[in-house]
Amino acid sequence: MSVIQQNLEKVTVVAGVATAAVTSTATSSAIDLLEYDGDVLLILDSAAGGGSSPTLDIKLTESDATSGTYTDLSGATFTQVTGSASMQTLTINKDSSKRFIKIVQTIGGSSPTFTFSINLIGLKKYG
Repeated sequence: MSVIQQNLEKVTVVAGVATAAVTSTATSSAIDLLEYDGDVLLILDSAAGGGSSPTLDIKLTESDATSGTYTDLSGATFTQVTGSASMQTLTINKDSSKRFIKIVQTIGGSSPTFTFSINLIGLKKYG
């Protein structure tokens, strides 16, 4: 088995935010980064926003404990989504962040709605 194939077998995809139509601000459950190695990639896939002047802002927060106090993860923010569809990626270094992250989604506008998902792709240390 080649080295590349061995590494691909350790790649894991996790739904940080499952695909859904969202109309209000929310925060995801905690995602434990302990078993990942190096960089972790987050992929935002959003349809165009609906309503009047819709906005979707997404950032990551971090904490040392799953139920601890979460603070903004420096530089971990997607570009604001508005009336156009958007696919974006965001890479964070697991070793430069705290153990747990949450995805914070803030929705604004008049009767806003967004259908989107955020998936996390990472390489497991062991597996």
